[in-house]
Amino acid sequence: MIRLRRQDVGTWRLVAQRVVPVLPDATDVVTHLAAVQAQDLRAAATAVALRTGAGTTAGLADALDAGTVVRSWPMRGTLHLLRADDLRWVLALCATRTISATRRRREQLAITDADLDVARAAVHAHCPPTGATRADLLAAFEAAGQGTGGGRGYHLLHHLALTADLCLGPLAGREQLFVPLDSWVPAGAVPADPLAEWTRRHLRGHGPTTAADVAFWTGLPLGTVRRGFDAVHAEFETVDVDGVEHLVDPALPDLVAAHRTAARGVHLLPGFDEFLLGYADRSAVLAPEHAERVAPGGNGVFRGMLLVGGQVTGTWTRAGDRPDVVPFAELSSTRCAALDRRARTLPTGRLDQRD
Repeated sequence: MIRLRRQDVGTWRLVAQRVVPVLPDATDVVTHLAAVQAQDLRAAATAVALRTGAGTTAGLADALDAGTVVRSWPMRGTLHLLRADDLRWVLALCATRTISATRRRREQLAITDADLDVARAAVHAHCPPTGATRADLLAAFEAAGQGTGGGRGYHLLHHLALTADLCLGPLAGREQLFVPLDSWVPAGAVPADPLAEWTRRHLRGHGPTTAADVAFWTGLPLGTVRRGFDAVHAEFETVDVDGVEHLVDPALPDLVAAHRTAARGVHLLPGFDEFLLGYADRSAVLAPEHAERVAPGGNGVFRGMLLVGGQVTGTWTRAGDRPDVVPFAELSSTRCAALDRRARTLPTGRLDQRD
């Protein structure tokens, strides 16, 4: 067992998530992380780009257009990027809980099972294999007698994505098109043990991580996740952080040793980055007294993060294509110079520009 200081957890996670060393291309990043939080597509594109050798959004744009990466609501009712050939079995594993959790909302919106069938038929009739815009599908719902006001149209699209009828695929300018899943993504192999495989994927791309972190990330009950955790436990290295067991990929300690200096340097990560949102307990990388500054008001919106020494030490927002950085404390002249270099090379996240 490795004993890891709490203040070093962030450094290890930056390496595990391949902020350093970077991966060859966007599909490699999405595959390695298993799923990339993507309710803000520009932030997600930035997160993927800064983990690639090219450091641009072109690779993700190409992967979306080619259908190797898609965007949907596979876990926690939240949009993520993931490999297209993983989507069906991950939905089967995780989306049932979201469907159950949103039943009350469907009742509030007066959406019956029959209404869902009508909406599904409208999608199959009006969404070609090459894709349709959100506006096109909402118009198709209206034409079929399904009102779309008051969030009803969004919920119909959301539900049909959860049931593997739709996903978000290719780009059309600044918009991402909805596509029928069956025509866009060929049926792929299903792991023999999906729970164990999804747990394995999270551990490889996010360690050091705990069973509670996997439960948070997947939205599955902790008891269920513990079965997956136990099934793959022997494949991973055990790390003790303040008496709490974490697991890491066995290759990670050597990778950290080789890239520790780079990982502990200055980094800018976008809002919603997996570095923060991929875990139930974020206190090892973000001091509780600063949490409100990263997610003001607790309203589910996360600002970009400045990292130094594997810790969140400030926030940033876009000022045009340059980040406006607000450190929590004054930076040294050396850190300021490093921040300026990083700011000048930060991906814009604009998929329509393919920078």
